Amino acid sequence: MTDNKTASEAANQENAAEPNFAVQRLYLKDLSFETPQGPAAFQKQWKPKVSQDLSTKSAKLDDNTYEVALRITVTVKDEEETIYLIEVEQAGLFTLKGFKDQQIAHVLNVTCTTMLLPYAREALDSTLIKGSFPPLMIPPINFESLFNTALKQSAEAAAEGKSEANTH
Repeated sequence: MTDNKTASEAANQENAAEPNFAVQRLYLKDLSFETPQGPAAFQKQWKPKVSQDLSTKSAKLDDNTYEVALRITVTVKDEEETIYLIEVEQAGLFTLKGFKDQQIAHVLNVTCTTMLLPYAREALDSTLIKGSFPPLMIPPINFESLFNTALKQSAEAAAEGKSEANTH
């Protein structure tokens, strides 16, 4: 009987050491939609110029729970006049256990944001349709590539800082 108990305890310790990832909740944190021209925007032909801005942020809420937020801002202008401005912040609560710091950064910035993107895209499209504008198809985003680029830039900046410190 002690052999079975020891084997069971060993199995529990192995499971505790394995990384564990869970989605607790996905939610729309913020939504803003403005049409400054009002009905005049629908009464003329325009050649839209679209600008998009994307940002992410994460916060540790307790030992194993993190909030990750993906913000997409789209501004559509005709020359200098804004036709509409829409901003969506899609967020989620995620539990991460048993990960190392580098792994946590990767999960938060790649896995979690990839999960949030379809919800943000849907919120953008449905809001634009309700505003009587055509849907805006946000293309897929490679968060893995963005994360790797940010790591590379951070490493380069750190290396530059060290070389500048050595020259002074």
